[in-house]
Amino acid sequence: MKKKGARILIVDDDTSICRTLSLILEDKGHTVQTANTGKEAIEKCSKTIFDVAILYIKLLDIEGTELLKALPQATSKMVKVVFTGYPELKSAVKALNNGADAYLMKPVDPPTLVKTIKEKLQRKANTEKMTEEKITEFLQTRTQQLLNKMQ
Repeated sequence: MKKKGARILIVDDDTSICRTLSLILEDKGHTVQTANTGKEAIEKCSKTIFDVAILYIKLLDIEGTELLKALPQATSKMVKVVFTGYPELKSAVKALNNGADAYLMKPVDPPTLVKTIKEKLQRKANTEKMTEEKITEFLQTRTQQLLNKMQ
């Protein structure tokens, strides 16, 4: 059985970039939605849980670095990739401080984007697995302690 792809939101005011990235990512088995404004991205994130958001820094209605903070609370586990055609150390630092998991240059190199998404999703999955294992271990230990007290 083929592994299900990620749910990805692409946010860029350039519809041709959205379309191109969508085609590339859909070809890799992902489900993709697009938004052309920060407002539209926020609305979509309030209705759908995405695994990945790819955000352009210079949107018409909001800076991508500010959009990172404005996304709904439910997106906290979402992998966030920011890309820009105007690379500046200041914007890279701000993006990373506001929750970006990766910072890429425009034009985005498709193999680099696909590799980045794969690596970030794998890291997320590993973190979630460790958390589940810790909870399981805690519950087993606590149950054993309670059973020992009862004896």
